[in-house]
This record gives sequence, C-alpha cells and structure tokens, in this order.
Amino acid sequence: MPIGKTESVRLKAFAKVNLCLHVLGRRPDNYHELRTIFQTISLHDTLSLSRTRQPGIILETDDAALPTGPENLVYRAINAIACEIGFRGGIRARLEKRIPIARGLGGGSSDAAAALIGMLRLAKKTLPLERMMEIAAGLGADVPFFLFGGRALAVNRGDEIYPLDDGPKRTIVVVSPKDIGVSTKDAYQWLSAELTRLSKPNRIWEFCALCWSRQETVSNDFEGPVFSRHPRLGEIRSELLKRGAANAALAGSGSAVFGVYRNPARARRAARAFPEDSVFVVETLSREKYGRAMGVGAAR
Repeated sequence: MPIGKTESVRLKAFAKVNLCLHVLGRRPDNYHELRTIFQTISLHDTLSLSRTRQPGIILETDDAALPTGPENLVYRAINAIACEIGFRGGIRARLEKRIPIARGLGGGSSDAAAALIGMLRLAKKTLPLERMMEIAAGLGADVPFFLFGGRALAVNRGDEIYPLDDGPKRTIVVVSPKDIGVSTKDAYQWLSAELTRLSKPNRIWEFCALCWSRQETVSNDFEGPVFSRHPRLGEIRSELLKRGAANAALAGSGSAVFGVYRNPARARRAARAFPEDSVFVVETLSREKYGRAMGVGAAR
C-alpha cells in the first residue's frame, strides 16, 4: 500500500453512509452476515500524530465523552501498527471530533484507519495492503473500508471489501438528533428479534443489481426496528423526502438520518428545517479524492 512521505502528519478521518444495508442473519461465530454498500462523505474528524521523546501513547481529544486509553480505537490502532513495524519512541495523538458519536456514521472506525495510515506516513514505512486489511479487521468490521474510501461493496461481517466505481457526486444532508443515540449492539439485538434464521446469502452481483435496480435507491434493514423505537427518526426521513431529497435513509444502525440531493441549494434549504438538531451539508467523496486527502494511492 503506497504511503506518501511527510514529516508532519495531520489527516482527515471521513465519515460514511450505507447506501444499501441488508442483514441476512446471525453467523455461527455470533457476528451477522451483511451485504452493504459504503460511501464516504466529506464530513470528517481530524487526527494529528507526532513523535515524543517519552515512550508510550498519549491520546488527547476535544470530546470529553471519549476515552483516551486502550479502549479507544485510535489508541489501539496506533499500538497495533507500532508493534507491526517495530516503531520505537512515543506518539502523541490529537483527535478533533466533528463526526457525531453513536450515529451510524463510522467515525470511530475512520479514526482508527487514519491512525494506521498516519503511523506509516510518520515512520516512512509501508505494508502490503493484505496485511493492512488484516490489522484493520482486527480493530473493527468497518475499519478496512476506510483504507479504500469512495464507494465499495462489503460482505461477510462488513470487513470484506470490493471497491466499486464512483457514482455521480451528490450533496448529502446528515441530520444527527441531539437527544437520540443508538448503540450498534442494541440495534443488532432489535433486528435479531425479527430474524428467525440466516437467510441464504445472495450472490454479490444479485445484491448490487437489487440496490441499483431503481436509480439511486437507498435501503437499510435497521430502519424497521430502530424507527419503531424512535419514531422521530422516521419523521426526519419523511421530512427530508418532503423537502426534495432524491432518497433518504437511516445511517448505518443510526441514529443519524441522511438525505441524498442532486441540487446543493435545495439541500441547504432543507437543512434549515432541523434547527434543534446537528445538521451537516456535505458531499459524496470519490475514492481518488479520498486517497489524495489521506496521502495514499487509491486502493483497488
């Protein structure tokens, strides 16, 4: 995996939405079998890494709710890659959060991937993409996707990634309700109650055809159980559609909801309809643009 050389390391860790998300059921290893299409968006956190004379990892963040020890994915990513490449010395990491937590936007996973890439850039080292994928998957199911960015198909637990051609650039309105958070664990438990058995996995091409059979259709299996417990999220989705979204869906397992707009001006007008919530007007990010922002060659 090619990594650009630089002495100062400051990276953007971009969020994602799931354009299609189907959960087939629980696997024998107690994880869930997924079919999903990821899409990076321009909403991002910022991660800075620097060497220190003292050994160890110092992690700072501007969000007091986040842990700064080994339970933090950034800390774990730094430690994992440092052990892999034999990095000597200490690291100070500064994480500036903008992606809302527990909203289905992949912020923690993206931060971890940025830490992996940033450490290689700082150490001026490279690793084969296959090994990077293994390390990323060990941190979390969504982390491997953020080594690619752009649009990609993910299967198995969501950790087996197949990059797809980029779609047309679209404006995305992300609505993050301030008073509603959904943990991934809870969302899967709610959904599992509706899944009686593991469905027969459809072929990858069948899934892609299903997702794309109607132009720019989005879908998410979590919407039923999550909306039934948090009706306002369904109301937000309906409001986005009413205000001109080509389509709208729950982001991941929630609780953010996003709308896809072809007209940026209409998207900005729609964003004003949610004054009590955190709202972000962003755009989809191609894999090439993602790679340039991360300082790596686009993985294919």
